[in-house]
Amino acid sequence: MASQEVIVDALPYIDTGYDEPGVREAAIAMVEDEKKRYRPTKNYLEHLPPLNLSAFETEIMRNEFERLSVRQPMDTLSMKRYELPPPPPGKMTDVSAWSECVDNSFAQLEHQATRLMNLELLGENGSEAWKSHNEELQRMLSRTQAQLADLKKAVQEVNWARKSLQCKAGEELRHLESTWVSLVSRNYDIEQACVNLQQQLQRYSELLEAKRDNHDNNNASDQEM
Repeated sequence: MASQEVIVDALPYIDTGYDEPGVREAAIAMVEDEKKRYRPTKNYLEHLPPLNLSAFETEIMRNEFERLSVRQPMDTLSMKRYELPPPPPGKMTDVSAWSECVDNSFAQLEHQATRLMNLELLGENGSEAWKSHNEELQRMLSRTQAQLADLKKAVQEVNWARKSLQCKAGEELRHLESTWVSLVSRNYDIEQACVNLQQQLQRYSELLEAKRDNHDNNNASDQEM
């Protein structure tokens, strides 16, 4: 898309008259006129890259979307790992089968012991860990608030700079407008004086012409006598 340079000449800090009757209606009419003249083509977004709807999808999300698309129910949580089944009926006298059951029992017992240990650690250190987590959140909040204050200060400085520049430009514009009005008024006075001089010259020319005619007539009369 070819970029078009746009010159923004708005001076909101010094411009007046926005609340006057008819101004809003005129602005809306200009916008509507622009909308009528803007005719987007079928491929008016061709300068943009194609939309990638799966940019943030993971393998798990894709599997879930596929499951939902075919209306399959969600797999239930398997509790088989927590069971302690005995050997099958055909292997009740098999030592290796019973060894597997014993190993499974040891694994389940170790798992439960680990859970109990984690609960004990949580009871002893959970409050301190939670306090430490809250303190870290408070530090993050303080840093974020400081960044927000810096951004607000920067925005305020930009606004003050814009206001200062616009007020300075407003003073210069008012001075130039006053100078322009003065020059236009002086030009009008000069043009009026020129018109008056032309009229005087015209009258003087007519008087001079009349005197010449009278003089010529007098000379002609003297010669006849």
